[in-house]
Amino acid sequence: MATASATVSKPARRAHGAAKEHLYAWEGKDKTGKAMRGEMRAASDSVVKVSLRRQGVVVSKVKKQAMSRGHKVTDKDISIFTRQLATMMRSGVPLLQAFDIGIKGSGNPGLSRLLNEVRSEVEMGSSLSQAFAKFPVHFDKLFCNLIAAGEQAGILDAILDRLATYKEKILAIKGKIKSALFYPAAVIAVSVIVVAVIMIWVVPTFKDVFASFGAELPGPTLVVIGISDFFVSYWWLVFGSLAGVIAGIIMAYKRSVPMQIAVDRTVLKLPVVGEIVRKATIARWARTLSTMFSAGVPLVEALDSVGGASGNHLYVLATRTIQSEVSTGMSLNMSMQNSGMFPTMVVQMVSIGEEAGQLDNMLGKVADFYDREVDDAVAAMSTLLEPLIMVFLGVVIGGLVVAMYLPIFKLGAVV
Repeated sequence: MATASATVSKPARRAHGAAKEHLYAWEGKDKTGKAMRGEMRAASDSVVKVSLRRQGVVVSKVKKQAMSRGHKVTDKDISIFTRQLATMMRSGVPLLQAFDIGIKGSGNPGLSRLLNEVRSEVEMGSSLSQAFAKFPVHFDKLFCNLIAAGEQAGILDAILDRLATYKEKILAIKGKIKSALFYPAAVIAVSVIVVAVIMIWVVPTFKDVFASFGAELPGPTLVVIGISDFFVSYWWLVFGSLAGVIAGIIMAYKRSVPMQIAVDRTVLKLPVVGEIVRKATIARWARTLSTMFSAGVPLVEALDSVGGASGNHLYVLATRTIQSEVSTGMSLNMSMQNSGMFPTMVVQMVSIGEEAGQLDNMLGKVADFYDREVDDAVAAMSTLLEPLIMVFLGVVIGGLVVAMYLPIFKLGAVV
């Protein structure tokens, strides 16, 4: 059975633009009697039938599908597909055939459907950049701008190769940051669980034992017992409040730009971690601008996408100011220096790149340098955190244990 995919024609799209679209799976036969099947987004099953009939398909079955079924499409999925598409285009594989290979070879049903819909847009006459732009959740403005530049210059395969390299390196930086933060976060989470178990189940047992002593308990032990009594009586309030605070912070961060700016500013000021985040942000900023500028995108237009790719709202605001100053004729290095967000070395390297007409190469070297800096900083932080975490666990867990054994020690001294 052959597989095909279709979308609503442009007139039909305009007519039903206000209606909510759903995903439909269909089956039918073409004019030669060959069996076909595919998926289509449309406002209703009748729109699907009309659209397919215009394409010469005799529909035998149309079934509404759940839009959320399948696995989530991640940045790694998009990165792998971009590398595959770049390789196939460089090897001379036609675009639609390359999409077919990517769809069949994907192990993620969600990615297969996404690529199927992009392929359908291209098949209906849209350019590749226009097709990608209709799915902004997975293909951001930077991605689409680079594809458009490659199409206009006739170097789509080269642009796809640069874009794949860019996405791979950005993912590598994100992975390093996550690995650096995972260990301390995991230890803190385990510590919270252990403390909760001690307070709710272990301390009450000791409390019953101490009650049989009939003696006055030490101050630290009384404090721990008091905290334990509160945990036992109001554990639901403690954990509910903790979950509510975390959820509230996450929701506020997503919806409030001032909150995002405040959090990003605080992160950059943190010892050790802040420096790693700053270096990773500068590396992403420099690599993004290098990739876009080398693809032939004008500097002012390239800066429009660079800030968002940096992943930090302070750098987003700084990039907007830089873009405004560059558009009025100021050099890039002067604008970067005025922002106060870039080290002197970065500004000087950009200045040299501008004077030599090698700005993209110099920005690429800046990104490579800070990639290595992030590697070294992550390794140093891991070495530093291990003794600190041991001290933390010793103070918290050890303090609780000592507090509970103090009455036993005193009883032994009396005996």
